[in-house]
Amino acid sequence: MSNFFSQNKIRPWVLLSVFAIVALILWNTNILFQILKVEERTKMELWATAQQELIENSDLSRDYGILAFDVLQKIGVTPMIKVNASGHIKDFKNITWEVQRDPDSLKLYALLQELKLENEPIAIRYKDVVNQTLYYGDSELLKKLQYYPLALLLIIALFAAVLFFFFQTSKVSEQNRLWAGMAKETAHQIGTPLSSLMGWITLLKEQKIAPASVDEMEKDVDRLSVITERFSKVGSLPELHHHDIAQATQEAIRYLKKRSSQLILWTWDIPENEIKIPINLPLYSWTLENLIKNGIDAMKGQGSLTIELVERKTEVVVCVSDTGQGIAPKNVKRIFNPGFTTKQRGWGLGLSLVRRIIVDYHQGSVAVLKTELGKGTTFEIRLKK
Repeated sequence: MSNFFSQNKIRPWVLLSVFAIVALILWNTNILFQILKVEERTKMELWATAQQELIENSDLSRDYGILAFDVLQKIGVTPMIKVNASGHIKDFKNITWEVQRDPDSLKLYALLQELKLENEPIAIRYKDVVNQTLYYGDSELLKKLQYYPLALLLIIALFAAVLFFFFQTSKVSEQNRLWAGMAKETAHQIGTPLSSLMGWITLLKEQKIAPASVDEMEKDVDRLSVITERFSKVGSLPELHHHDIAQATQEAIRYLKKRSSQLILWTWDIPENEIKIPINLPLYSWTLENLIKNGIDAMKGQGSLTIELVERKTEVVVCVSDTGQGIAPKNVKRIFNPGFTTKQRGWGLGLSLVRRIIVDYHQGSVAVLKTELGKGTTFEIRLKK
């Protein structure tokens, strides 16, 4: 079914077919309504004619008079009110109003005004003796039939909403599978030269060539291993284990500080005690790295960066603040959307990955705590203990 609806050539025909079916049903319903309305009009005219004939009964045969009386008795369920030339009600039928229980005739006259709006009246005339007017309304069947197209349109609207949701989710799912496949292929491609680099570092260590430089190279290779592991886990549900988030945060900060601009003033407040919570270390460090790099980009490589970790009773809060250009109010709710970016060069994936890792994988929350144009932004992460 998904393959059927995902093809662009078939989708318009499906929607056109649904539209044609709905139009046909509505057209037939309208025809049926008009036919029933004409039949009720004919029945009312017949009733009015029988009323006149019964008045003239003295000039008719006995059988014809009985026939007219029989027509009057078989009026059906159509509500009707008969008034005289002065507009006073003389008779009514098929109306739930009883004089004994409800003596207020104003309600009956109010109903008469409603009937006047529903159908054209029928005159009952006989010489100068009778001058009456018959007003009638639509039967319960006609009234229900009037609402049928509305109910059908509501059903079609719900059907269209389901189709739209199906197309959207199919498109998003297809994009997610594509990104996951690209990420896993990237991890696979990095794996081969990474293994070779590890071998060369081992050889340099054995020959004791520039030990300090080799140590930094080894850290970078380890970092590449972490990045490879991150990409390999895209598209699959990561496992969470209890790790010291304070230590993981400090290690991520120290690594990025050495490889960032010297014009950035780094400040962090991380507790010295161990704080173990269920997290996935590679993905958490990826989150922190994205937020820190996002702050560095916002400051254009020059400014103050502050990272704070606070332990609370049931959660751990991590805040990353920068003194960059800030976020426009209209963009605050959009910055976590995939593909949204204000940079000239960028894919708009960093913050969307942050949200997915924290919210979807760790059941936490991430938000813009505060931002001000020209002064900076603070992102807040909340993780349950």
